[in-house]
Amino acid sequence: MYAFVTAGLSARICGEYEMLEYIYRDMMSMVKFFPYGFALGLFGATLFLWVANGLRRRKGKAPAAKLPVAAFVMYLSLMLIITFLSRESGDSKGIDLELFSTWGINDRNNAFVIENILLFVPYGLLACFAFGRFRRFLRCMWLGAATSLCIETLQLITGRGFFQIDDILTNTLGTVIGFALYGVYTLLRRGWQRQRGQDAPFEEDE
Repeated sequence: MYAFVTAGLSARICGEYEMLEYIYRDMMSMVKFFPYGFALGLFGATLFLWVANGLRRRKGKAPAAKLPVAAFVMYLSLMLIITFLSRESGDSKGIDLELFSTWGINDRNNAFVIENILLFVPYGLLACFAFGRFRRFLRCMWLGAATSLCIETLQLITGRGFFQIDDILTNTLGTVIGFALYGVYTLLRRGWQRQRGQDAPFEEDE
């Protein structure tokens, strides 16, 4: 019995190690796309801030915070570059609407699930920093779901990936985790402000 339990535990540890190794390799393979994401994001952020601040000035509002908005647009650009340029056109195409169909098949598929969650964690976090309207749970969650839906649809049309409901679910989960991290940051910041006697409320940039 002891040998059986030990063997099962060893197999599970080995499986988790292989999954982590897949995740590490995939993340390292994405580094080559960073310059393209940075270039596209820089252009997109400049254009977005120029248009958005022009509209805000007409309404008598203060300019949007440049650094958080630029970081958000640049990360969105990086996500788009990774999800499209990392695959060949026509490489895979199809629709999978079965929930949880990708988890538990093998370590490779499990790694993909974890990667889909991790990819959207910074997205949810940066959305909260950049835009006050996404500092609400449902708004942030729907942002992640809508972004993932658009990506999945474009992948299906271009043949650069399957349209999988699991991807939308895991991407949305990643966005929610990013929102939660922002909540933790807010609590820590407010605690720090109280210690310093600064009770100024958090400004919400719409």
